[in-house]
Amino acid sequence: MKKFFKVTVLASAVSLLAACGQEAQADKATDIKAYSEDQQAAYAIGSIVARNLVAPLKRQEELGAPLDKEIIVQGITDALNETTQLSDEELQAVLKAYDEKMNTLSTEAARVESEKAQADSVNFFAENGKKEGITTTDSGLQYEVVTAGTGDLAKPSDTVTVHYTGSLLNGKVFDSSVERGEPATFALNRVIPGWTEGVALMNVGSKYKLYIPSELGYGAQGAGADIPPNSTLVFEVELLEIAGQ
Repeated sequence: MKKFFKVTVLASAVSLLAACGQEAQADKATDIKAYSEDQQAAYAIGSIVARNLVAPLKRQEELGAPLDKEIIVQGITDALNETTQLSDEELQAVLKAYDEKMNTLSTEAARVESEKAQADSVNFFAENGKKEGITTTDSGLQYEVVTAGTGDLAKPSDTVTVHYTGSLLNGKVFDSSVERGEPATFALNRVIPGWTEGVALMNVGSKYKLYIPSELGYGAQGAGADIPPNSTLVFEVELLEIAGQ
């Protein structure tokens, strides 16, 4: 589990310092371009760092553990004035406790999100399987033939070249060779099971829409920030060619 405190407190501190800096400079100049070169550099550094940390700070608040910004300012001010009211040992103890709290909240939020994704997936496949043109295989994979090709049938052991777009149930695209403008080539036995099975149903020249349950995708682990745990995956796949044919 990632350590939240290091990121979130820094985010809050940087944001507050930037705000305080702007207020302090307000009487000197209303336009940042009127600042000295060093002042502009300080402003730029503060702005860029704070901008990059906006998302982690929002996530902290979403988890239900926002920090009192006025007290953060007090802590910064005390430290700058060398009048910190807690010893190093006390600071470490407080930060450790807060970090553990954030990890607990994060774990619980992940559990709730995972359970919701599972429920959404069950409901989706139950309803989607009733639609005309949708075929459900024994594994739970669902597919729709968009264009029927007449070329050779792919095998799970083949290396294929395809164009594809992958998205989540909410429509968010997480990967697309179409958007990159370059097809992808890979061995079918080296990808997620849903891909191996789905593309092996296709003839060259075909275009299918694959609906892949999480157990045939990335499962409870997910895949980075773009594919959360227990995500149903939707792929539009066009089989362009089979290697060696």
